Amino acid sequence: MSLPFWCIFISALLIFLAKAPVARAMQQESGTYDNHHPRSQQARLTGFGARALAAHLNSFEAFPLFAVGVLMAHVTQTHGVLVGVLAVTFVVARVLYLLFYWADLHWQRSLVWGVGFLCSLLLMLSPAL
Repeated sequence: MSLPFWCIFISALLIFLAKAPVARAMQQESGTYDNHHPRSQQARLTGFGARALAAHLNSFEAFPLFAVGVLMAHVTQTHGVLVGVLAVTFVVARVLYLLFYWADLHWQRSLVWGVGFLCSLLLMLSPAL
């Protein structure tokens, strides 16, 4: 499996790893994780819990653009260092994004979000480069 495909796999895992702090915050919010009505419990989260939920949901939003970018490069047989660097940079940016969101480092979070978004766009454009 190619490095960009491994990056898709890791990015998919990050979506679900980002759920762990949300579950922890939910349990702390009321003493138990409400598996009957988790969305209602999530809606009551504040502070760290609300940020963790937002980071988790944003992971779902960022993933499709990245996956499409990698797949566009793949189906057009665009290979090379650029595609690999963009894919790895996206994954690093997403890990940093989660850490910065959880730590409430807002401008740093926005900066790495932009880096990840730019990587996705450049992957889509890589066949034309």
